[in-house]
Amino acid sequence: MFSKSFRVKSNTVIKGSDRRKLKADISTAFPSLSVEDLSELVPNKEELNVVKIYAHKGDAVTLYVLHKNPVLFELDKCLYPTVYTLWHYPHVLPTFTTWPPVLQKLAGGADLMLPGVVVPLSGIPEVKKGDCCAVKVVSNRAPMAVGTATMSSAEMRSLGMKGRGVSVLHTYMDSLWAFGDKSGPPSIPDVDTEGVEATYEEEEEEEDDEATEGGEEEPCPNRVPDAPCSGIQELSLADREEGEGEDPEDLRSPQEQMDALLLQCFLQALKSKVKKSELPLLTSSFLRIHMFSCCPSGKQLDIKKSSYKKLSKFLQCMQQQHSLVRVKELSKGVESIVEVDWKNPELRSFRTPKDPGIEEASVEVGRAEGEKPYHPPEITTLYSVSSRLEPLFQDAKKRKGTVLQPAEVRAIITDYVKRNELVDENNKNYVIINPILCDCLLEKSEYQEVEALKWDDLFSRTLYKMQHCHQLVFPGQPPIVKKGHIEPIDISVASRGSNKKVTMIKNLEVYGLDPMAVSVALQHRVQASSALNPVPGSKDRVLVQIQGNQVQQVCKLLLDKYQIPCKYIHGLDNKVQKPGRKK
Repeated sequence: MFSKSFRVKSNTVIKGSDRRKLKADISTAFPSLSVEDLSELVPNKEELNVVKIYAHKGDAVTLYVLHKNPVLFELDKCLYPTVYTLWHYPHVLPTFTTWPPVLQKLAGGADLMLPGVVVPLSGIPEVKKGDCCAVKVVSNRAPMAVGTATMSSAEMRSLGMKGRGVSVLHTYMDSLWAFGDKSGPPSIPDVDTEGVEATYEEEEEEEDDEATEGGEEEPCPNRVPDAPCSGIQELSLADREEGEGEDPEDLRSPQEQMDALLLQCFLQALKSKVKKSELPLLTSSFLRIHMFSCCPSGKQLDIKKSSYKKLSKFLQCMQQQHSLVRVKELSKGVESIVEVDWKNPELRSFRTPKDPGIEEASVEVGRAEGEKPYHPPEITTLYSVSSRLEPLFQDAKKRKGTVLQPAEVRAIITDYVKRNELVDENNKNYVIINPILCDCLLEKSEYQEVEALKWDDLFSRTLYKMQHCHQLVFPGQPPIVKKGHIEPIDISVASRGSNKKVTMIKNLEVYGLDPMAVSVALQHRVQASSALNPVPGSKDRVLVQIQGNQVQQVCKLLLDKYQIPCKYIHGLDNKVQKPGRKK
């Protein structure tokens, strides 16, 4: 949940009554805490802050912060301790044990799988499905993660310790931990797993001895077998290809990881995005349109975090050391890629990494929960019989509130006119107004003036006097009928401080769209940060907010990918006006 950064909504000091309630809730949730422990965790006279945040997937979470460290967090009305609290009270939760390398995967957002659980001599802790539990590593009682059990202990044993064991919510080294003082875990000896740790270390030493038996030292640690080193220490094209088989990011610095990501996006953009007809191509356009779109899901391309710092220096390296492109300044201060060496061996040998997350980012949240891909609903305009028109529909046995399609209304009115012989004999294009039609369709000022109406006028007046409704039909679901006109998807652009623009999208839920999925898809399209905010005055509506004027990209996403008809999208005129086209 906290593998990515979250957004703070508010930060306030807790009230006295809320402090007492919190202490009672903690005592109920964690009965093993003594009175002294509760007084230390929620002191009476020290400042305790309540911080309300939104996680990166839109979940509303409440943090309780003491001495600048989050000590508890509340999600869906359930309290969970943070690792800062568990380091002081490791006995509070039932704890599962795992190996140290697994911790890195948990911090990245993975759940704890049962094959990775170390079973001590005393056995696994007794838990029920949904119970709050902790995760620690062998030889140290200090918990490193907090989550909920996905099944009971009995089910874990009956399945042979296979499957998902703990749904992880918070870990050491995640963004919630970073919200505190970033202190490291204490070393608390664990008698139950000391023997297991010794065995684990012996196995590691044996593997190391076997790995270094040859005594030959590799000149390039990340070298692909049977492939020569490129000789460039800062960035090796061979390093990128080996990354498909191993996970070298664990051993590289953040700067080296960004260098490798920059190179991968560069090569992928040249091989799969850029066409010869596009040259010369502005370097800024190449980065914004082509390289950003090649960035794998879950990562963000940031040249400032690389060793190059600037795009011009990176392209200069690609030109001088690798001869992949030729960059030229066609106008003062504006560089363009004028030539690409498509026959370059490094470019030809590059293999595009498989990353389904980019293509299917809009449905990754839904798919994780077992949802089907999105299909737009069928929207039908309907009309409901009003109290004023009820006499007109009485012969058809349609009472007040009956919902009809326009064709049904037309058929009922036509039948009524013919049954009562109201067609004008002199001009059959007109219908004579009888008392019922007069009361139902005419205004008071027209009672003495209008004696007949044209057929089209008769139908239009009838539909106008009826209550508007709409029907939504999603694939595989029963029809949904609601009163009133359907609300369009509203796209608006607002200004923030320093003339910064933000694009806001609301009413996505009306069309069955997941705001989180739309937010993720837009992030990948425009490479800008987005946020989810509740719509004021609505309990179940969420507002998607993304940096910059992104109306054009939002429209393309809604029209092309989600196939929402243009008439149901409001705010298309808020696109960025290009120079020379202002009216």
